[in-house]
Amino acid sequence: MNTNEPITLQRTCDAALIPDGTPIKLEKDSVVYITQSLGGSYTVNINGNLARVDAKDADALGFEPVENNDSEPEKELTGDGSVDEALIWEQLHTCYDPEIPVDIVELGLIYNCSVTPVEEGNQVEITMTLTAPGCGMGEFLAEDVRSKISSLPNVTQVNVELTFDPPWNQTMMSEAARLQTGLY
Repeated sequence: MNTNEPITLQRTCDAALIPDGTPIKLEKDSVVYITQSLGGSYTVNINGNLARVDAKDADALGFEPVENNDSEPEKELTGDGSVDEALIWEQLHTCYDPEIPVDIVELGLIYNCSVTPVEEGNQVEITMTLTAPGCGMGEFLAEDVRSKISSLPNVTQVNVELTFDPPWNQTMMSEAARLQTGLY
């Protein structure tokens, strides 16, 4: 996808200003530039401001939307009812900070991931942080994590806790992430 090409919005859609998370409406026929398209959401530049557009609104940008099926029937347990933790980590690698083109695992934002069997299925506990305590995108990232982990087999509950202890710093990034961002 060419980020230098202007995109005219095909319909009005919801978005969130980055970095404070303020909800806004992007009006039909507005011109935006995609700065990042990772993990299913889009970061767009509109009039010099960055905004996050959810995957469900991709059609406003001229792409196929991804439907979020909140009315999904209760999942059945499969196999022995256990959760493959590797699948959890795979899903976490598909969650991106809207300003940084590096996934949250490589950024070092995931402090803990644990799976606990519960009466019906399994509960996944994620403890994560943000690159800055004042970042208004925290709940957007946490919801992205919840949604993606909830879709996995045998996962029936997902709790995401945002913490700032210890505070994040660039040394928590993987070496690949530091090289990619030039922060080495």
